[in-house]
Amino acid sequence: MNLTVVAAGTQTRLRNLRQSGSLKCLFPRKAEGGCEAVLVNTAGGVTGGDRFTVAATAQTDAHLTITTQASERAYASVGEDSGHITSALTVKSGGHLNWLPQETILFNNCHLKRSLHVALEQGASALICEPVIFGRALMGEQLSNAQFEDRVEITRNGKPVFLDQVRLRANIENTLSRPHIAGSNRAMVSLVYIAPDAEARLTTIRSLLPETGAASLIQEDQLVCRILAPDGYLLRKHLLPALNLLTRNQLPKCWII
Repeated sequence: MNLTVVAAGTQTRLRNLRQSGSLKCLFPRKAEGGCEAVLVNTAGGVTGGDRFTVAATAQTDAHLTITTQASERAYASVGEDSGHITSALTVKSGGHLNWLPQETILFNNCHLKRSLHVALEQGASALICEPVIFGRALMGEQLSNAQFEDRVEITRNGKPVFLDQVRLRANIENTLSRPHIAGSNRAMVSLVYIAPDAEARLTTIRSLLPETGAASLIQEDQLVCRILAPDGYLLRKHLLPALNLLTRNQLPKCWII
């Protein structure tokens, strides 16, 4: 999938859209000026051998929000083939991007490789959120044999400003049970906010977090937050107030229906 949005006065309009395969994009109407794109995986999930690619560009002064219709699911793979989700996002000067996919749920025996690259020009801003659930706790699911690789890279004017990489293999359940890793928490979200008001938001964000969450200012305009929770319900309960704050109460309807 490849899409481009442009500023048109106080509004943001779709300029180009190319999509194929099972990944589709919907554009609900918004009262505000930004453009909202909702990704729909009509295949129902990701398994070994699948390849999904998202490329999106917010041109100068355009505001783009990308979310998903529902949680993505990484199902069991046959053999060693991995499912791949690759996203490349570009934000031009004066533009803003909200990357807000709903939770990715990992199932036992899944093999998922995911990468996200965000390229910002000077004067661009972004909110990046990536929640993951390591098996549904209330369903008794455990990741006794799975593979998950995740890489998030953000650059500004071609220079890296944020890089986060996770690689979990084999018995992920045992790995997450270690006190210095996740303390048996089964859900996690990483949140990055790059904008001129990042420092002003830090104190409020910290006040919204549970004991298993933390936020830090890694540069004067870059706020990073991570939250751990026992399950997806509690993760979302702690995450939504922070997202509402950073989106100025413009969270996509998909998140709250």
